[in-house]
Amino acid sequence: MGEWSDKELGLHLPIARRDFIGGVAAGAAMAAAPKAMAQAAISTAAPASDYPPALTGLRGQYPGSFEAAHMARDGDFNGALQAEDSGEHYDLVIVGGGISGLSAAWFYRQALGDDRKILILDNHDDFGGHAKRNEFTYEGRTILAYGGTMSIESPFPYSFTSKKLLADLGVDLTSYHRYETKAYDGLGSATFFDKEHFLADKLVTGTGSKPWPQFFAEAPLTPAVRADLTRIYTEKVNYLPDLTPEARAEYLRHISYQDYLLKHAKMLPESLPFFLGHYFRNNKRVDTLPAWEAALGGRMPGFAAMELPKQITAEAQHFHWPDGNATVARLLVSRLIPGAFPSDKLDQESVVLAPARYAALDNPANPTRLRLKSMVIRAEHIGKVARQTEKAVRVVYVKDGKRIAVTGANVIMACFNMVIPFIVPDLPQAQKDALHYASKVPMQYTNVLVKNWRPWAKLGVKSIGAPNGYHIGASLDYPVDIGGYKSAHTPDEPVVIHMVRNPNQPGLPRKEQNRIGRAAMLAEEYPAIEREIRSQLQRMLGAAGFNAARDIAGITVNRWPHGYAYTYDTLGDPDVPDEQRPHVIGRQTFGRIAIANADAAGSAFTNTAIDMGERAVQECLISRGLI
Repeated sequence: MGEWSDKELGLHLPIARRDFIGGVAAGAAMAAAPKAMAQAAISTAAPASDYPPALTGLRGQYPGSFEAAHMARDGDFNGALQAEDSGEHYDLVIVGGGISGLSAAWFYRQALGDDRKILILDNHDDFGGHAKRNEFTYEGRTILAYGGTMSIESPFPYSFTSKKLLADLGVDLTSYHRYETKAYDGLGSATFFDKEHFLADKLVTGTGSKPWPQFFAEAPLTPAVRADLTRIYTEKVNYLPDLTPEARAEYLRHISYQDYLLKHAKMLPESLPFFLGHYFRNNKRVDTLPAWEAALGGRMPGFAAMELPKQITAEAQHFHWPDGNATVARLLVSRLIPGAFPSDKLDQESVVLAPARYAALDNPANPTRLRLKSMVIRAEHIGKVARQTEKAVRVVYVKDGKRIAVTGANVIMACFNMVIPFIVPDLPQAQKDALHYASKVPMQYTNVLVKNWRPWAKLGVKSIGAPNGYHIGASLDYPVDIGGYKSAHTPDEPVVIHMVRNPNQPGLPRKEQNRIGRAAMLAEEYPAIEREIRSQLQRMLGAAGFNAARDIAGITVNRWPHGYAYTYDTLGDPDVPDEQRPHVIGRQTFGRIAIANADAAGSAFTNTAIDMGERAVQECLISRGLI
């Protein structure tokens, strides 16, 4: 990876790092320093920009956003917790300003009225949780990208609850076709073979469109691996001939796709590197993906001649905004908080270019307030709570180095499951264990603004897979024109390259791979990340005329060590009734404290985050005898 100098890659140029290099350095110092120094660093951190979406460099779970949570995890806030009493009391305090938390505020107001006093606390400098908006400005033009939750989509239909909320926000899910452009028509996919795992660095176009013998003939492979991969992708053989379709399905549920290929398709071990770069839902890889899921997906080889039981399929409708589902969060905030946007009647179009007014989010004059850069470290009942008790829960958060306390009649924990036991220490041990069961998926969405996409047009591709790469894929951002926003229509225009990284450790159980990947992400500093970004793009696209130093205009790294919600699989998780699943046990109401978030659904989709917000509100109302 070191064949280009820092100067050749453009690491000396004044982009991206100017915003967050200090923050990264501070974050690295905190990771290595004693806890007392870490607490001091929290209190002296420089204020964020007044407009977080425009910040570049290291974003997502950035240094300064998670240290207090780690201190809670490490026991620094155990026991009686002293805090400044703000005197503020709310009908509902929501911990977490992501889509689940914002939806909970919406449903609470729907149930009890818009005048209900609600406080939403979030540890980041921006709202939306994983649904983050990235903005770039280049030559006077605003270019949007998604830094997390990508689209309205799901392998299952949206519930009535989530569909109704979206409709109330002015979203028509049937209208998306009106906004898609044809800018990338005729462009296909490619695969980058790296010299560390294959015979040379080479980009081979036509992945999935060229005949497989031709595709592999162009790849830098040994003759044996080339013949083996060609066979695997082209032959139509039932590798489990002695089993009935139902028995095959059951067998495939309990063997990894890797083991299936090696044991039954008789694939050479030397061919495995080509499959290592394939990633599946929830960061499953070839060694942790049940072969049954590979068969159902329909795009992986080895099942062409195999009869399997028919499955019921009913996917959700699809909708994508330039900033992903950050638009959903922005629409919710526009309805919840007067003055947060130019209008409280924005819809799926008018919201796209509407600027958020961050100074208005925590306006004391509004019934609903959103307080950013406020990490909650304790939620506890105030004595014995009866149904008529008003000040039932004390919530302590850290902001600008100070511990501040508010009270609420109800609290909804719309944050990550694994941190809840440290914030609510009085939970029953069985519930704490259930909340700790999952391991969130580490993920990194890297958005690179380039001055043009001529190299992509020259190659005839819009996406590149990179088996074994630092990023496992790169693609031109979705071409969507909506609400006055114009995406790139010609190769001469600037565009965002969206890159995906899901670090893992092959050979270990999936949850352990997630933990190791998370630790690796937290240990990596921004300068090293930027070098990987530039080097990888240079290697993949250099032969088509790409020059990292010349062509890159901006970089935003959306780093999510605690990324998407963990979902169960038939290899690594016990087969138990739904009511015994850890996410169901973990989300039980505890007095006046309810739990929402995608973790509570065991599903990493926007609709389930919305549904869990509604469920938590119902539980709050029940706890007060209001239902």
